[in-house]
Amino acid sequence: MKKTIFSAVLIMMVSTGHAQQAGWESSREELQGIDDQVQTLKKEVIQINHELSLLEEKLLFPSTTQLSVFVSLEAKPEFRLDSVELKVGEQVVAKHIYTFRELEALQKGGVQRLHTGNIATGKHQLHAVIRGKTAGGSNFERTASFPVTKDIKPKFVEMQVQAGGTQPRVNFKDW
Repeated sequence: MKKTIFSAVLIMMVSTGHAQQAGWESSREELQGIDDQVQTLKKEVIQINHELSLLEEKLLFPSTTQLSVFVSLEAKPEFRLDSVELKVGEQVVAKHIYTFRELEALQKGGVQRLHTGNIATGKHQLHAVIRGKTAGGSNFERTASFPVTKDIKPKFVEMQVQAGGTQPRVNFKDW
């Protein structure tokens, strides 16, 4: 009798274990399916966000009034760019203080978008003030100006900070 009860209990435990394992496997499959759906939704949200960003930029900065100014650095590693200030006419439109990582990226050939904004068609004057340290460790501040003629197309200007000798220079390129 005891052996029969023991056998029955043992059979119930084994069958329950198999049922639980089968339940866990189906739960695992359901979770994997949910995880796949979540990943698909994430990708779709990222794509929609990108499309919304492009649409927002088109609405906020239509091509007929868009002006974008970029900064590049052509300098020896001893030269350190600390900050840039940009004015369109007499209005300050951008100020930026550089971090170590940003300087490192610029020194490796990176380009930073300093400003994107709206200006009317016609002639304008860009004024840039750059501050930093020379290879010798002395502070410097340079001001440069650049005339811009805005037509109905987007306007792109690159501000190149060059430091090869003792004094850095700022050159502008019109795209």
